[in-house]
Amino acid sequence: MTASQFTLGLGRRKTAVARVRIKPGTGNYLVNGRAVGEFFGTLRDLNEAKAPLALLETPDSYDVFANVHGGGPHGQAGALSLGVARALKTANPALFERLRQGGFLTRDERMKERKKYGRRGARRGFQFSKR
Repeated sequence: MTASQFTLGLGRRKTAVARVRIKPGTGNYLVNGRAVGEFFGTLRDLNEAKAPLALLETPDSYDVFANVHGGGPHGQAGALSLGVARALKTANPALFERLRQGGFLTRDERMKERKKYGRRGARRGFQFSKR
């Protein structure tokens, strides 16, 4: 199988990164070499990962192969969703407006706030004692 048959998409959420390859196929969905239902333990994460394909009338028309690393399960599901949506947009530009309306092409830019000096955490200060 040559690389030209695949359409690539990159998705990020929090600290998770998903590199996604899609090609026309039968609905095979692999994440890190495992079935998507086996990879994600909760239904919430599974549904989020499959959401861009569920938007299509025929969700079994593409095979998805993804490599995901970093973050936790929820961040990885969000990164996967964005990566699949970007790959679908590249493969079929007619889907752009539907994916945009569904909110699948918007990168969630919220990240963990860094710890500041003079504080115990990002915002929490040290305990103050008057006496």
